[in-house]
Amino acid sequence: MLFHLGLLGLPKNSAMGTEEIMGVDVGDWFTQLEYEQWVAIPVFGTRPSARYKHAAAIADDKLYIFGGSRNGRYLSDIQVFDFGSLAWSSIKPNIELNGHKVEEMGSQEALPATSDHSMVKWGNKLLLLSGHSKNSSSSMIVHFIDLPTQQFGILETSGDSPSARGGYSATIVGSRLVIFGGEDRSRKLLNDIHTLNLETMMWELVESMQTPPAPRFDHTAAVHAGRYLLVFGGCSHSIFFNDLHVLDLQTMEWSQPEIQGDLVTPRAGHAGVSIGEHWYIVGGGDNKNGSVETLALNMPKLAWSTLTGVKERHPLASEGLSVCSALINGEKYLASFGGYNGKYTNEVFVMRLKPRDTLRPKIYQSPAAAAAAASVTAAYALAKSEKLDASRIEANSRERGKKKPSQEDLVIEIDAIKEDKKTLEVSLADARAENSGLREKIDEVNSTHADLSKELHSVQGQLVTERSRCFKLEAQIAELQKALESLESIENEVQLLRRQKSVLEQEIEMNDAAQKQGSGVWRWIAG
Repeated sequence: MLFHLGLLGLPKNSAMGTEEIMGVDVGDWFTQLEYEQWVAIPVFGTRPSARYKHAAAIADDKLYIFGGSRNGRYLSDIQVFDFGSLAWSSIKPNIELNGHKVEEMGSQEALPATSDHSMVKWGNKLLLLSGHSKNSSSSMIVHFIDLPTQQFGILETSGDSPSARGGYSATIVGSRLVIFGGEDRSRKLLNDIHTLNLETMMWELVESMQTPPAPRFDHTAAVHAGRYLLVFGGCSHSIFFNDLHVLDLQTMEWSQPEIQGDLVTPRAGHAGVSIGEHWYIVGGGDNKNGSVETLALNMPKLAWSTLTGVKERHPLASEGLSVCSALINGEKYLASFGGYNGKYTNEVFVMRLKPRDTLRPKIYQSPAAAAAAASVTAAYALAKSEKLDASRIEANSRERGKKKPSQEDLVIEIDAIKEDKKTLEVSLADARAENSGLREKIDEVNSTHADLSKELHSVQGQLVTERSRCFKLEAQIAELQKALESLESIENEVQLLRRQKSVLEQEIEMNDAAQKQGSGVWRWIAG
């Protein structure tokens, strides 16, 4: 299907990293785009309603949009954008209830109106994980849409399912779906980890070690090398984050590595997608300003770089937008939809990405592993050389019938092969020596770590002892204060008794004086 608007030469107005297409040939418009520049796609037909905090996924060269929020109202429609025809359409999934299929039930009835949720592609299905809705259950529910039949249903799950929440991250790692963080119905912030085995549909609450990220929602997450879960940004009820945390999914240990490259501002409500060794971050904000830059994290090097930027108040400088990876004509593109920055949007933007070299995950590889890899490489090269020697000798034996080599030529060739072998053996010995040295260093570091751990435990024990002494001293001080208070009352009683004694002594003296005076009068009368 071929549409043509205006001229084929793609007239455009480029400013701050975006281009508006004035004329498009749908058949080859992708190849005419500049690299790393956002482009608003011309759309044929009716657009879906503008929204944010929806869920998005790419399947079969189409962008699927489900739900979201607009003006405080939750949405439940399913919209599909076809990159081939540049046209929107909506689907009404068939629903299966108690084994009976109900044809063409409206999506308003089939799927709950939801916001702050997630959607992932698994096989030939789209999995819809519940978010915020008016009729939320106590735990997370997994709906599905079968793409070939457009049949809708609810997947039965077992195990320790996560509580109902929104603003979480959902990341596929192999055959597992990793859920992190979010905000529950009572607005409690979370930083727990749940995994869903997509083959057995069993939930598991995962315990982690070390310091996890602070509880948050509206963050993004990605997986690197099938082992490391990266969590970036998000917010609490008062703080916006720009930190990056890494969870080793084998050891379940959190870490916060040192980051290189460009300075990244705090944000939440952004969107992210990983392609190869790079993680692309689009949009977001801090409730005051939208994030205008499009970021790329080189995951092996843990280095941020800014690909491009847009103007303030641009639809891409929004919160609650989505971004996906689309493969079009063999090239990778970023595709973004929706968002809110004071105004809701329903535009589709794409960015053509430059081809990038695939790098090894050096940042996560230990020196010992690198040395071991070098040893294996050298050993493989040596074995390959020995096979090459045998093949050379066999080839020479085949050529003898054609041309008999001289004794001098054979000696020279054998010497050259021996020299190559010696060189490889020296390389192998160097690699083994380096490996041994690294192991010694690792043992030394482990020993130092053990000593420091013992010292830490000793200091902690002393601290406990000192705290116990402090508690005892505080108790003694309290008793002394009570004793002082009782002494004050006793002293007051003594003062009172002293005053009473003084009064009694005065009364006794007065009585004695009166008695003496009375006895003198009686003597005078008697005399």
